[in-house]
Amino acid sequence: MNRRNNLKAIAAAAVSAAIPASGTSHTELKGIQLHVDLNVDPAKDSLLRSNFTKTFKPAMMKQKGYMDVKLLKFNSVKKAPGPVNSNYRLVISFQTEQQRLDWVASADHQKAWPTIESCLRGDMMAATLYDLAL
Repeated sequence: MNRRNNLKAIAAAAVSAAIPASGTSHTELKGIQLHVDLNVDPAKDSLLRSNFTKTFKPAMMKQKGYMDVKLLKFNSVKKAPGPVNSNYRLVISFQTEQQRLDWVASADHQKAWPTIESCLRGDMMAATLYDLAL
């Protein structure tokens, strides 16, 4: 695993998406959501779920601006294209992108993220940042 490259990719996606669309001010936004597609080793499926429930989510819930976090397991593609090389999606919601970045920089994240990362196959993760518009 190349954790540094994964974190850089997530941060780069967040920075490039942090600028609101024209005509949208930050005061109009209702928060942010980061979608991270994960390629989880099927043999570590139950470990991922346990680590998410016991370590990752409780650590995140303590963070300023935390709104929600969900772990989604891929079911099927209803209309192509679907996710590539991923069988799980982590959906992270904070009030602001800066608060999410503060979470990533926190000691809690440094302890919690490796429990998720240890269940992944390869270095690739896709990360997409959204503004909550409504």
